[in-house]
Amino acid sequence: MDHTFLSALVLLLLVLDPFGSLPIFISVLRGVDPARRTRVALREVAIAFAVLAVFMVAGQGFLAVMRLSERSLEVAGGVILLVIAMRMVFASGAEAYAVESGQGEPFIFPLAVPLLAGPSAMATVLLLASRQPDSLWHWMGALTAAMLVSGVVLLAADRIRKLLGDSMVMAIEKLMGLVLTAIAVEMILAGLKRYFFEP
Repeated sequence: MDHTFLSALVLLLLVLDPFGSLPIFISVLRGVDPARRTRVALREVAIAFAVLAVFMVAGQGFLAVMRLSERSLEVAGGVILLVIAMRMVFASGAEAYAVESGQGEPFIFPLAVPLLAGPSAMATVLLLASRQPDSLWHWMGALTAAMLVSGVVLLAADRIRKLLGDSMVMAIEKLMGLVLTAIAVEMILAGLKRYFFEP
């Protein structure tokens, strides 16, 4: 399953799921001084970007050290995405992470990891880099754009929820989950096809 810059960007946005992260983001930052929320949000987005960028650049070396094939990574990534997608469709985003409000200023956990740079995002960037290593700069650009969009959405979390309402945000998350389900199934089928029918 080859990707273009646009399809990689859409895939990363679906995996990062900024709209689904709104309730968690608001809950975690409830105990943070309002004057520091923007700085904390930018810091956590930057950390998540750094983690995913490292996974993307070191993807080929990681596969070589672990003796993993691209086929197994494609199937495993598809399975992880499918689980995340089903959670998006059938459960609220807040159920995905055990977060409590009023616990002070977060650092890395849970906003940067695993909210943004979670297992599905790590598997996705690894897969992009290993399947089409010649287009690494395209994938890095797509990751940068996706993280920028996610950062903007998270920074405007309160305004977006007030503007759209909780029901609309939930509907958008479920729609993203449906699209991500189809992408996950396609990844699994592509990996199985390469395993059984390609040398």
